[in-house]
Amino acid sequence: MATEPSTTRRPGRPGRDTAAVPAERDILLRGLEAFAELGYDHASARELARRLGVSHNFINDRYGSKAAFWRAVVDAALGAQLRRMAPIDPETDDEDWLRRFVSEFYRTNIDEPDLARLIADESSRETDRLDYLYEHYLEPVLTAVAPRLESLKASGRMAAAPMDILFFAMIGPISGLVSDPLTRRLGDRSDLTTRERRLARAEALADLVVGGLLAQGNAHSR
Repeated sequence: MATEPSTTRRPGRPGRDTAAVPAERDILLRGLEAFAELGYDHASARELARRLGVSHNFINDRYGSKAAFWRAVVDAALGAQLRRMAPIDPETDDEDWLRRFVSEFYRTNIDEPDLARLIADESSRETDRLDYLYEHYLEPVLTAVAPRLESLKASGRMAAAPMDILFFAMIGPISGLVSDPLTRRLGDRSDLTTRERRLARAEALADLVVGGLLAQGNAHSR
């Protein structure tokens, strides 16, 4: 992946005023921001080009289509998020593993809030893009956590809720970490732009979610 700006090349000798194309990393980051803010349908080729700082035909020339560019944007964001997640010792007790997994998952999402916003927006529509997100993002998360959830349910330490309900109970609260305007209206007047504050919110939310899931299981086992 390129990290330095390159020059837009057209047939013939380039002129002195030929625009510099942003680095690939910047293009993908700006694309993620645009898709998260506008949604796929409203992110027109013209608007994307304007936000990327490139010519109107750049996306088709470089990626083939807007859909292919969207997939490149998502792949880059998901890859970065997966690399940020610290591995958890497989020998860890189920309860501790779940706490660490949810906490780490929330922590990585505060570093890329646009990805969470994009997924939340796409999750309400039946599209090929949702299929792509499910296959490359949501299903791997569910596959990783499902055995631990089943073990906790089997041992009576977690309520025997359907897997989709448990998934939403864990993943859904991420919206509370990336919805700053609503968070302020709900009463949090702290500086939400600092990473320390966002980390504190992520940890508090993880404790509440996992604690609630396990408390429900313990209550049902008595």
